Formats: sequence, structure tokens, C-alpha cells
Amino acid sequence: MADRARVLLVAPDKFRGSLTAPEVVEAVAAGAEPLGWHVIRRPMADGGEGMLDAFGGANRVSVVTGPAGRPVRAAWRFGADRVAVVECATASGLAIAGGGSHNDPMAATSRGSGELIAEAIQAGAKRVIVGLGGSAMTDGGLAAVEAVLEGLHGQKPFGRGAEILVACDVQTVFTDAAKVFGPQKGASPEQVLELTERLEKLQKHYLDDYGVHLDTLPGGGAAGGLGGALVVLGGKLVPGLKLVAEEVGLDAALAQADAVVTGEGALDAESFNGKVIGGVLDLAQVHGIPVIAIAGVIRDDAPADRLAQLRAVSLSETYGSEASWHDTANSITRAVTEQLSALDRAVPLDTPNGRR
Repeated sequence: MADRARVLLVAPDKFRGSLTAPEVVEAVAAGAEPLGWHVIRRPMADGGEGMLDAFGGANRVSVVTGPAGRPVRAAWRFGADRVAVVECATASGLAIAGGGSHNDPMAATSRGSGELIAEAIQAGAKRVIVGLGGSAMTDGGLAAVEAVLEGLHGQKPFGRGAEILVACDVQTVFTDAAKVFGPQKGASPEQVLELTERLEKLQKHYLDDYGVHLDTLPGGGAAGGLGGALVVLGGKLVPGLKLVAEEVGLDAALAQADAVVTGEGALDAESFNGKVIGGVLDLAQVHGIPVIAIAGVIRDDAPADRLAQLRAVSLSETYGSEASWHDTANSITRAVTEQLSALDRAVPLDTPNGRR
């Protein structure tokens, strides 16, 4: 064993319904540190809910217009580096509306998200990172555009020296937002058609009044069209995982690591399509570092060739679904202890970065 401590990078997504990404990180650390590992903590996100956690958590709360038009308290982050992080879900989220069964898909508004963006810029933010996951609305982001322009007295964000980076993990174009996401937001087939017609008219409005083409823009339909609306305001759509990875210095952390633990609630085919597990695996392979992926469940559509590239653990299969759902942290700790011990037996990590 080398004199220096072995280094474990812990870079998971949340386990939806069980643990936040920072909570997963601590559960992993509880298994790794007693074995002598030095842990680098990097909770991750791909642009959906939980992005605030990846940047250190919320440190401000504002009262804004909720998805149903009533005031809600929305958490956001403003750093000393003048970077603000806003999650659409905290202001305009489907969970706030009570889920798809209680949401009014025709009336749900993005106004609160726009109010948060405007407030961040008013506070002096020079970069506003916006996560689009978990939204309730399909209003094409019009209410958000109006709120930002009202808050900035008619100026677009760049007119105030602010850059808008929009973390997006879908490719849906603007006018497909209702068809793709409307049903999960409570829209009936008839309402999907009506919302689509509304989006088509709004797309023309954005072109006629702002000169912005959204018809083929990948991600323009994210968050019910808020993705496209923020482009109208001068924002830039960026793959969510890539944005988070750059902001938190994931590649630099990998360069120091001997092994990586990542994970999420459900590992499936989408996990390797712009999501955290696949992105961490790809970067780790560049550095030649072994990867352990822990998931609540591994679904049948998870590609076998990709699973073969890492050490994948299903908590449900290994410890039972009850422990996976209701004793998630302890299950993760146990899995990490077992996997790191097995990894060290298979490939003793007794050289720098575990490479012989």
C-alpha cells in the first residue's frame, strides 16, 4: 500500500424520492473513509432538479409567482463569484402544483422562473445558470420573458452585462413541447393539441418580434418551451451535464482520483444519454480510472456493453427493494464498502492513481 491515501471521487446524481446528491455523497463517504480513502465530493446534476445542490446549495429565497399564479417561496443561489443558479422547479415546478393530477396544464405559468432570473441580475449576477427540469407549464416561456423584461425595465439580460446559460438535458424542439411533456403535466389529448397550436403561434411571435428562429433548435421545447424563450432573451442552451461538470471542475477532480463512485435512483438506457452516470464514465475512461455505479434499480434496457465498462450495483437486487427505498443511505454505504474492498483485491491501488 502506498503511503499516500487513495483518492475516491464521488460524483453521483440524486436518488429521486430517496436522497439528494449531497446525501448520496455522504453515504458513499461513510463507506469509503473507514477504508482509508480520501474522498473528493462532487454532487452532480444534468440540468434537472438538484442542480442547486451541485453548486453548493441554495443561499437565498425569494417570493415569486408559482405555477398556479399564487406566491411561492423559491430557493436559489448567488455566489461571491457573481454566478447565480436558478432551478425552474423551485419557482414553476410540477411538484409545487401538486403533480400532474392537480396541475392545470393550460394555465400553468413560467412567470416565477422569469422573476427569479430578473432578481438574480438585479442582485448583480454576471452569469445566471438556469436548470429547466421539473416544470409544470407549457406556456412557451412567454410569462418568463415578460417577467424578465419587466424586472430589467425593458432590457435583455446581456444589456445588463449578464450571461444566461440554460442547462438542458433534452433535444425536444419548441413546438413539440406539449406532445412530449404535456401528458405528464396533466394535459389531455385535446389539451395537447390546443397547447401545440399555442406554441406554434408563439414561435411565430418570437420570430416576428425578436428575430429568433426556434423551429429546429434542439432543447427549445424544454420546460414547456422555456428553453426557447430564454434563447429569445439572449440565453445559450448548454448540455446540462457538460455545464455542471465544467463549473464544478469534474475533469480536474478525475485527474487526482484512483477510482470513482457515481450513481442515481434508476440506471437505464437514458443513463448513458447525456446523464450523470454515462458522462462520468466517459470522462473516467479517458483517465483510465475504474468506476463504480450504484443505483436503486438497474432496468432491463440498460445496455449490456456499457454496464460491462463499470461495476454496477442494484441496491434493490442486492439488499431488497425495502432497504433500497427506505434505508437508502445505509444500503449505499454497505455497497461502497463491499465494492471498494473487491476492487482493491482485484486491482490493488498501490500506485499513483491506481495505474500500474
